[in-house]
Amino acid sequence: MARVLIGVTGGIAAYKTLELVRLATKAGHAVRVVQTPTAQQFVGAVSFAGLTGAPVLVSEFERDPARGAFPDQAPPGHDPLSHLELVANADVLVIAPASANTIAKLAHGLADNLLTSAALAATCPVLVAPAMNNAMYEHAATQANLATLRDRGVVVIDPGTGALGSKGEWGVGRLAEPADLLARIEAVLAGRPTAGPWDGLRVLVTAGGTREPIDSVRYVGNRSSGRMGFALADAAAARGAAVTVVAANVTLPRNPAVRYLDVETAAQLADACAGAFAQTDVLLMAAAVADFRPVGPADHKIKKTGRGELTVEMEATVDVLASLSGTRRDGQVLVGFAAEHGDGALAYGRDKLERKGLDAIVVNDISRPDIGFDTPENEVTVITRTGDQPIAKADKAAVADAILAVVDRLRDAAVRTPT
Repeated sequence: MARVLIGVTGGIAAYKTLELVRLATKAGHAVRVVQTPTAQQFVGAVSFAGLTGAPVLVSEFERDPARGAFPDQAPPGHDPLSHLELVANADVLVIAPASANTIAKLAHGLADNLLTSAALAATCPVLVAPAMNNAMYEHAATQANLATLRDRGVVVIDPGTGALGSKGEWGVGRLAEPADLLARIEAVLAGRPTAGPWDGLRVLVTAGGTREPIDSVRYVGNRSSGRMGFALADAAAARGAAVTVVAANVTLPRNPAVRYLDVETAAQLADACAGAFAQTDVLLMAAAVADFRPVGPADHKIKKTGRGELTVEMEATVDVLASLSGTRRDGQVLVGFAAEHGDGALAYGRDKLERKGLDAIVVNDISRPDIGFDTPENEVTVITRTGDQPIAKADKAAVADAILAVVDRLRDAAVRTPT
């Protein structure tokens, strides 16, 4: 087991760190906690001390009764400098939650409290888990600071999307769940790859199928499970990429190395993609996005009583992929997906490739019951401007790897010949 130093900064999400500490100690790790002064406004030191069995430090000027030792160590015979001794003994430093303020300090090398001083002195792996209001997280300064930390080798555990600290707030910025945080910590400790050939790349994947409401109960949807999109996300993360998945109604297990944004409708998917696309290097548009939606959905359940029939008027949804393609920058690689039924699938795929300005399109025949929607296997053809590459029937993880091999070639070509 390992020695885990956890830094806690000021934010309502600090309550989740109590659960992280509990899970880490239960797993057999020796844990010490360092708090910023502001963090104590949310969770007191006594709570962390009770879970770890070790003193909690806030100031670099206070004496550490354990003299920098972790619960599995004997204290040294002298009083060392706490910010140096703690990280010297630690196998990993995890800052969770990491506020926008602390992230900015880390990116610029500031050391004005015990936690930031310890981080600057750390030679062990450092993990940072942001948690804040969505506007603060999405601000260009915060994103630039996180990019700087990633460039220096810091592992950034992206936040989730959902209800935020203030009443009624919703968006990206939720601290990753404690179990997911521990999984990332243990992956680093086990030496499992956190980098790879796609290290530094940002990959945006869409997965699942959108649902367009008819009323408060019913919707128009499709059979996409999200398996292919999730397999692509896993494969990209295994290559070291920073992966964001816009997941439309997907109930599959999730990879703690991947950031997920949950949506329901085509409009929500379009908004989520628009917010992430500018920073994206590779777009894998695997979601089945509705082409049409009901006009004026009812805000109540439409009753059957007294109705001989129900007519639903439909209107076109936004073409998300074409819209993104229209704003692409040099070096981006865009891959579309086309689920086609029977003859003419490849011809339609080639047409879609040209119409939407894509680098590749992945075509599969959903008329076959053994591949495609909600099956563990797939068989596809990847169409590019230089030719077609059939990918034989295999499990979706293997198909995802084969698709990303094509993306590698497209990236190489994009570097050599900017668009």
